[in-house]
Amino acid sequence: MTETVAEIVAAHRAGLTTPKDTVARTFARIRAHNDPAIFISLRDETDALAEAESLAARDAAALPLYGVPVAVKDNIDVAGLPTTAACPAFAYTPARDSTAVARLRAAGAIIIGKTNLDQFATGLVGVRSPYGIPRNPVHADLVPGGSSSGSAVAVSAGLVPLSLGTDTAGSGRVPAMLNNIVGLKPSLGMISTSGLVPACRTLDCISVFSLTVDDAVAALSVLAAPDPLDPFSRDRPLAAVTAFPEGVKLGIPRPGQLIFFGDKAADAAYGAAAARFVKLGAQLVEFDLEPFYETARLLYEGPWVAERYLVIRDLLASDPDAIHPVTREITIGGARGSAAETFAALYRLQALRKVAERTFANVDALVLPTAPTAYTTSDVLANPIELNSRLGTYTNFVNLLDLCGLAVPAAMRSDGVPFGITLLAPAGRDAALASLGRAFHADTALPVGAKATPQPPLAPVSPSLHGDEIAVVVVGAHLSGMALNHELTALGGRLLEATTTAPDYKLYALSTTPPKPGMLRIDDGQGTSMAVELWALSAASFGKFVNLIPPPLSVGTIRLADGRTAKGFLVEPAALDGARDISEFGGWRAYMAQKG
Repeated sequence: MTETVAEIVAAHRAGLTTPKDTVARTFARIRAHNDPAIFISLRDETDALAEAESLAARDAAALPLYGVPVAVKDNIDVAGLPTTAACPAFAYTPARDSTAVARLRAAGAIIIGKTNLDQFATGLVGVRSPYGIPRNPVHADLVPGGSSSGSAVAVSAGLVPLSLGTDTAGSGRVPAMLNNIVGLKPSLGMISTSGLVPACRTLDCISVFSLTVDDAVAALSVLAAPDPLDPFSRDRPLAAVTAFPEGVKLGIPRPGQLIFFGDKAADAAYGAAAARFVKLGAQLVEFDLEPFYETARLLYEGPWVAERYLVIRDLLASDPDAIHPVTREITIGGARGSAAETFAALYRLQALRKVAERTFANVDALVLPTAPTAYTTSDVLANPIELNSRLGTYTNFVNLLDLCGLAVPAAMRSDGVPFGITLLAPAGRDAALASLGRAFHADTALPVGAKATPQPPLAPVSPSLHGDEIAVVVVGAHLSGMALNHELTALGGRLLEATTTAPDYKLYALSTTPPKPGMLRIDDGQGTSMAVELWALSAASFGKFVNLIPPPLSVGTIRLADGRTAKGFLVEPAALDGARDISEFGGWRAYMAQKG
């Protein structure tokens, strides 16, 4: 039986099983699966069982990952286990956990072992390791994907429900697609990289593999926190996941811009995935993908290869044969760039980031194939660099542009090859992507991982406020999918619910750019109920949001149909001279729809 994080935690809290039993079952599954290329090292089973048993002395309700077995990619430090980065000559044994692993343990997780990877996290295929090639449990002929090969396979095969990978150029997303699992690539700096062997230090992030989006978010909620030990850490609070938002705009490439390298089944699967989003209520908006392709080319054709070279230059000098030949060939090029070329690439990247900003001004997220196709292990071994590069078509630009990403399964093709899509958005919108991805994944009704196990029912999301959040009533251009909604999402706002006001208001169309309405409070029961949305903003973001509001709008207290009150937009009566009364439409969205 494949078990999700949510199912394991619920069973432990209910006393149906114990963390010790779950850990014992995990080690038994690893032995039965019998693929020595998945794990580079395993913890002593007796020690892991003792740690699981010791959880009984802690408050289970306070441990979000109570007794959950976790695998860790072997370029992330776990105290007492060697960190090899898949290179025996590089290996060392850390005395302390990486920050990410320490946070998992504090949340009740039990580390099981260290997983295989493309050496020094250089590759998207999972075949560049002296420790062997993990078997793809979904389709044995296919590469497992890399560089986080062992971490992805361990989850897909049902050995653990959760694992850590890393992602610099797609290593947390391509293996997710090839193993029919979820891969969450967080915003840069959201998870500390203290205790991570870097690939490209300015672009690296620790990623999460799981069977469901909700499981990945549960892990991210534990892992996301600033870290004074990591100079690249950022304070990026994780917002709450919501229901699929109304009117969301998703970007798809212009006709003819997608590349599938002749894989017609992948092309068809992407089209079906886009249609599924429309069925769920999304609006598809075309965008120009070419600047994103140009950004992707910078990663390996530009100076960022020098970051990979910095990590292993001493080993290259002292023992070059200890490095995988393909890894060596790619990395050694990083020694040749000039400072002038580096600055030229940085200038070009900054220009491309501005193009990306303009793209996201028109859409809430992009929907792209996770990878354009899938390759067999024999094909990749025969053509290791070109086919690896192809797999990064839709992933290499993401960290350069400071985007967050969520890879989710989309289809199981008739030839048994899995296909997946990735949602992308500017940094800080991780929860918004999860809100989209969880609904999409559930709608596919695909089994999870490689075991043909049905997805668990999608858990309802809570519309309640968290921490210091303030509820804001949105009536006009800030509604989901409307012209100014990005101002809310950029501040970390999350949609709580669509609702209506009490019948105490009139709505007017103002002469503004972009078009906005003004809602006027009149006598109780003498007006119209207006369709509105209720959003949550942190106290700090609420202050920033209010500061953005231009006259004649102001913030007042809005009464909802069920008697609740919340802060929201009202209009100054003096500004309504000559404005059209559009109350009959019952809301701004209906009025704009009839305008065409």
